[in-house]
Amino acid sequence: MSLVRGTSLQGFPELVRELGGDPQALLDLAHLPAAAIGDHDSFVSYRGVVAVLEAAAALTGADDFGRRLGDRQGLEILGPLGVAARTAATVGAALAAIEQYMAVYSPAIAIEISAPARSRLARLDWRIVVPHAPPHRQSAELALGVTLRVLQLLAGPDFRPTSLHLRHRPLGDPASYLAHFGCPVEFEADTYGYVLPAAVLRRPLADDSDVHAVVQQYLSTIAVPTATATVDPITQLIRRMLPTGALDLDLVAGQLAVHRRTLQRQLARQGTSFATLVDQVRRDEAARYLRETDMPLGQLAGVLGLSEQSALTRACRRWFGVPPREVRRAAVAWSQEQVAPGQDPRPESSPG
Repeated sequence: MSLVRGTSLQGFPELVRELGGDPQALLDLAHLPAAAIGDHDSFVSYRGVVAVLEAAAALTGADDFGRRLGDRQGLEILGPLGVAARTAATVGAALAAIEQYMAVYSPAIAIEISAPARSRLARLDWRIVVPHAPPHRQSAELALGVTLRVLQLLAGPDFRPTSLHLRHRPLGDPASYLAHFGCPVEFEADTYGYVLPAAVLRRPLADDSDVHAVVQQYLSTIAVPTATATVDPITQLIRRMLPTGALDLDLVAGQLAVHRRTLQRQLARQGTSFATLVDQVRRDEAARYLRETDMPLGQLAGVLGLSEQSALTRACRRWFGVPPREVRRAAVAWSQEQVAPGQDPRPESSPG
């Protein structure tokens, strides 16, 4: 299953309500948990996100639903992607970092930056990389709206693309696109994306720029200086990156701006290893999902970064001595037990 962070729908419930719709009914229709919406640490089905955006546009009659939602989002939805871009010296370097690590946000999405030598123009292309992708006009317009906000944060509020390319026909009044994106729009193009002045990519990111402040604000929760790297931030990164399927030692080391061997030595001094931490995080997350949710086991395997459901079954037997269904059944049985009056219903430790 292709996943995306819950922040991809940040602002969705509020916008639907403003347009007279019922956000919970739409989320239920797409099998998306309401608690995950807007949550940076939660992952949801990308196909579900695509479906709920199309359904919301149809239900509310807002052809520009994706564009409106994009106005409510910005760089903050990307989470750990900012870690990869934090040392970027220019706009182009920052975009290249986001391009490289887009799977941390969602493996279903890809962007590509191209700037041919001696050309005055560069391109930023956006695409869905899931097989047999469903119609995704609203998702594309949402993503490109957020992209424009990120570009304006990086390059300055005066930035305007040279042109916008959309693969679909206009949704509503074509003139509204010029007003929204601030540039000419080519409809029914071969790709989704922007053409922009190549010189923009060379703009430096000053230490006191808005983008530096924003990146530092949300990176402070997950990144630490190399000299004081500990198990906690590494464990936090592992937990956040497991569902992307792109987790490995090199990627985590890169996120923390240290060499893999340095990271290995730091962990060894603390009596652990990267593989041990990954296994511990998987075990903890498996226990939490099995005891607190009814997520299908095949989906849970994907959330844990496992190749298939059978791998989850083998891991649960090793961790808990029983298959995952037994872990879930025991948790349900425990929750149904009678609690004596005045007794705290919370156990001292969760059942094993």
